[in-house]
Amino acid sequence: MTDIFPKPELDRRTLLRRAAAVGLLATPAVGMLSACVGSSDEGTQEQATGTKSADNPLGIDPKAGVEIVIFNGGLGTDYATKVDTPLFNKKWPEAKVTYSQTEEISTVIQPRINGGNPPDMINNSGSKLMDFGAIVKAGQAADLTDLFAAPSLDIQGKTVADTLVPGAIEQGSYDGKPFAVNYSYTVFGLWYNAALFKKNSWTPPTTWAEFTALCDKMKAAGVVPFGYAGANASYYMVRAILTSAGKIGTEQVLKDIDNLKEGAWTNDAIKQAAEAWAGIGKNYINKTFLGLRHTEVQLQQNQDKVGFYPCGSWLENEQAKDTPSGFEYAIAAYPSVTAADKLPATAINAAAGEIYFAAAKGKNPQGGKEYLRTMLSKEAALEFTKLTKSLTVVAGASDGQTISPGLTSANDAVTKAGKDIFVGYLFDTWYKKLDDESRAAANDLMFKDYDAAKFCERMEKASQAVAKDSAVTKFTRS
Repeated sequence: MTDIFPKPELDRRTLLRRAAAVGLLATPAVGMLSACVGSSDEGTQEQATGTKSADNPLGIDPKAGVEIVIFNGGLGTDYATKVDTPLFNKKWPEAKVTYSQTEEISTVIQPRINGGNPPDMINNSGSKLMDFGAIVKAGQAADLTDLFAAPSLDIQGKTVADTLVPGAIEQGSYDGKPFAVNYSYTVFGLWYNAALFKKNSWTPPTTWAEFTALCDKMKAAGVVPFGYAGANASYYMVRAILTSAGKIGTEQVLKDIDNLKEGAWTNDAIKQAAEAWAGIGKNYINKTFLGLRHTEVQLQQNQDKVGFYPCGSWLENEQAKDTPSGFEYAIAAYPSVTAADKLPATAINAAAGEIYFAAAKGKNPQGGKEYLRTMLSKEAALEFTKLTKSLTVVAGASDGQTISPGLTSANDAVTKAGKDIFVGYLFDTWYKKLDDESRAAANDLMFKDYDAAKFCERMEKASQAVAKDSAVTKFTRS
């Protein structure tokens, strides 16, 4: 069997992708698969099947085992072992779930995919995320159309698709077909300690002038105004820059980037956003952060040594064990860069992230899909939110629940944004070489040269190199 991943493993925390988006989720990575792969039938092992019925819409074998692999990162793994698997076995008591977790998905899973023996359901996330575009291209991810068309496990009269937030299926789709469940719904923005702000009578900024003025106050108080980890979290900064660009010029600016449109990275909105953030890097970042990892900078924020931290709403749960009593996570939308921004200051980037997929060539791909259907039940989604302090793509699953300060703040931000919520960008999961370059370029912009024009030109060159590379499978969004 031809290797799906013949080059060195990817290295990416997710996300958001990611986005995330996302999850998404997750630094050096390899480009899109260029080697030929076998047909979808090559090396496929015998697969479990069953009879479709109203009670078994995906036609699983009720006695066949299901193997799942979960990334152990910011969300932990308790949701899989304490919620999803028990719920799955409540309905399918004879189907044994074989569970394992890892912090290095590509290291563990890529050899199994190359060898034709993948697990049935995989959480593709973390610092060594696999190139999902390559997986789709190689026919290794199962088409999830039947999953989304299946009835919800616990919401009467609705299909799985009917129960999800807008855009959830789109974010896991390639050329119109869904291949992934982006499960965790992430809100991105500037995270801060609300208790520290109250103590100092600081107010979250809505304009760039207010932002820099507050940064000056923080600096005078001995607090590093803004920080992120250059060693492994530079994509947090990429998202900050591009979120600002999207607010300046609308999400079309980011769609043009995803579509590899010529001139997309030299658009005035990107230039203005990069220039504004370069000023923050030049004046308000601790330069030693370039060599630190995400948890090291996040810990400094927990110690009130860092004011603002750009991240997604998984942050509160990721730092739970290090967050001192009295620290109150809260999120602010990125402030308007100009008075002429086309989206208001309250606009936010919020998207589904944290990729889960069923392996097309696993022993039980339909069982993998059924496990995903369990995850997308309202009961499972609510328990996930309780355990992880993260929302899911199951709409309204946590309505009426008492939740943590950070998640409450994220919910408030979503409410304030109203219709001005945008998905962001997808190139980071589509084109790994471009993702790599954006991370390196963001670090240079923020820690070294502070040159917005250089950033834009560098990214434009990288984008057009991908656009002209016939070995790279292209994706588009409208």
